[in-house]
Amino acid sequence: MKTKIFALMMLLAPAFAFASSGIKLDKADVDLSNQASLQNGAKLFVNYCLSCHSAAYMRYNRMGQDLGLSNEQVKENLMFAAEKVGETMTIAMTPEDAKQMFGTKVPDLSVIARARGADWLYTYLRTFYLDDSRPFGVNNAAFKDVGMPHVLWELEGLKKPIYETHKDHEGHEVQTLTGYEMVKPGKLTPAEYDNEVRDLVNFLVYMGEPAKLKRYTIGVWVLLFLAVLFVLAYALKKEYWKDIH
Repeated sequence: MKTKIFALMMLLAPAFAFASSGIKLDKADVDLSNQASLQNGAKLFVNYCLSCHSAAYMRYNRMGQDLGLSNEQVKENLMFAAEKVGETMTIAMTPEDAKQMFGTKVPDLSVIARARGADWLYTYLRTFYLDDSRPFGVNNAAFKDVGMPHVLWELEGLKKPIYETHKDHEGHEVQTLTGYEMVKPGKLTPAEYDNEVRDLVNFLVYMGEPAKLKRYTIGVWVLLFLAVLFVLAYALKKEYWKDIH
């Protein structure tokens, strides 16, 4: 019974995420077969995320192997917080320091894509907006009052929210977020920033289950084997039963 309840909760998790954030999640459309996207996502991750967020279940050499990079390329381009290529992607910041700076422990991102979903992450990283009431001066439409700065602001820029005021079914005035107005442009255009975020989310999805592509490949071969086996088994069955039928 507990197993069934857990399975049902996992199926409804995206719906719960939608309800808790109150916004429609944008489709990430990640592609784990796109190695260039994964490599760019890895670069973004180590440059913008790894200083505060660890990925303690991923090793640098495993990541390099899966992403088509040599150990030398990994050391030169992706290793800024470790010395040996066989180390895991940990950080120097302690949980105590993180809680003091951000008000909460900073989560490890090894399986964040499995916990939150690719669409949620894609929406979250694109819906930061200026909010003077928050400690870091920004808030997020997908995660209200999040205790995290907008680390990608140099790429996206800074934007302020646009609200629409209307009355709810009880006659109370409520404000609904309808869009954003760019206050300070970033280095990238909106379309370019969306692609960068998609690459980052793609990498996070890969990191949550590194063997997923291999599992899919093996699955195709298993289905082909079963198809051939079915033909042989059916022919053998007809041969055994031909005298009876």
